[in-house]
Amino acid sequence: MYLAKILERHRETAQSDSRRLSQLIEEAKFAGPTRGFVQRLRADSIQQLAVIAEIKRRSPSKGVLREGIIASDLARAYEIGTASCLSVLTDDVSFGGSVDDLQQARAATALPVLRKDFTVSELDVCDARIMGADCVLLIAAALTQAELVGFHQLATEIGLDVLVETHDEGEVERALLADAKMIGVNQRDLVTFQVDHERAVRMAAEIPSEIVRVAESGVRDFNDAQSLRNAGYDAVLVGESLVVNNDPAAVIASLRVAIAKN
Repeated sequence: MYLAKILERHRETAQSDSRRLSQLIEEAKFAGPTRGFVQRLRADSIQQLAVIAEIKRRSPSKGVLREGIIASDLARAYEIGTASCLSVLTDDVSFGGSVDDLQQARAATALPVLRKDFTVSELDVCDARIMGADCVLLIAAALTQAELVGFHQLATEIGLDVLVETHDEGEVERALLADAKMIGVNQRDLVTFQVDHERAVRMAAEIPSEIVRVAESGVRDFNDAQSLRNAGYDAVLVGESLVVNNDPAAVIASLRVAIAKN
């Protein structure tokens, strides 16, 4: 089970972290201004499907996706392709990412940036803000309800937007109880890492229309994008199909063509 092993490692790291939360909260509150991740998606999704373009070096199931990625160059290519926002993996051990990747990508563009990682403590939430992220990921399957609510409240307090990732109807309900303003549906099973291309379509109706809806993982081409748009999604989060393509800007542009929204 990939998720269990990854979470165990992150929780062990969090438990050994002796930094004071109060100090980190103060530091986070005085970090530079954020770029409005949710606001950007709302605006860009009015006429077309918005795209959150991800910088991802490797995955536990597939290994290295592309050698020699330069985060700043890839981020600029994504921006040229009219991506609305960026997602940057900062997990090193399982995904080959880093805080440096996030900071380089953000510095190279004007796009809002999601820190894509396994948030398991209040310290992680503060770190996301301090390192320069505009949005933090909370995975419902990885957190208790108390953690989900508490981390979401803290993130909002220090100025971060939050993407709450879900995998089934029960987790969508948990996200709504945590006052989520943006909910993602991950089509990848976090136990097997297999992709179910119909999962997001099935679950779209469970998310109220006033919530920003994001379909994650397994988005391959225009047909996938159009299907998700028709189901009611505002945005798709796309990683592997961009990273492995020699012209990611063209791929993003093709996904954004999806117009209709129920």
